[in-house]
Amino acid sequence: MNNANSSQQISHGFITATGTKIFRYYEDRTPQNSPVLVVSNHRSFMDAPILMAAIEKPIRFACHHYMGQVPIMREIVTGLGCFPLDAAPSSQKGFFQQALQLLQENQAVGIFPEGTKPMVDFTEPNGINDFQRGFAHLALRADTGSDKVKPVKDLVILPVAIASIEETVNSAVPLRLLSLFDPTEPLFNQNGWHPLVIYRRVAVLIGRPYRITSFMRQQYQGKQAKTVVADVTNYCQAEIVELLRQGCY
Repeated sequence: MNNANSSQQISHGFITATGTKIFRYYEDRTPQNSPVLVVSNHRSFMDAPILMAAIEKPIRFACHHYMGQVPIMREIVTGLGCFPLDAAPSSQKGFFQQALQLLQENQAVGIFPEGTKPMVDFTEPNGINDFQRGFAHLALRADTGSDKVKPVKDLVILPVAIASIEETVNSAVPLRLLSLFDPTEPLFNQNGWHPLVIYRRVAVLIGRPYRITSFMRQQYQGKQAKTVVADVTNYCQAEIVELLRQGCY
């Protein structure tokens, strides 16, 4: 059994075990023959397997450094094909190298641009935090590649919304316990518990695919770099906000 089939089976088995009901919308928007960068909102440890089960393809998700350090969690994320980031300050460089390599191999890469905050500080199902811009930089750099990775051609950014319809929320572990595994994360240096959000019924809504044009790549190399990065980021966030509005009913 290859890793792709294994991660798909783990995802479907996980969803079956939790009894979660998934409702899929706009499935025809999913690209079939292009490298795909999946961008989604993030509130639960279930998000990666939910997306893989809904989109019906293996997705290699970038995940927080601590997830690769905590026993049991480490085995789950690696089994799903996720790649934990390096510890700060080298996490960004490692992320770009790993993600570009996977995309160049025509694999789907998944990113949660809200970062760790919505996982630690409970948010409402239709809530969303500002997106970090790393995924936009990745998409704009992909066509030129790197010193170690060939250029990625025909990359598609696919915004996807995970809209919880019914869920339960419990407490998982004390946040300060997680600081033992990643002392560089300031969010763990506080009292309280890491929330455990379990979806009972969830909608997965596929957004309109976004392609990086040659004109945008030219802008990225010049004075308009910040503007084009903001445009990519804002498009994906606005698309997911609208899909959440549709899905959270």
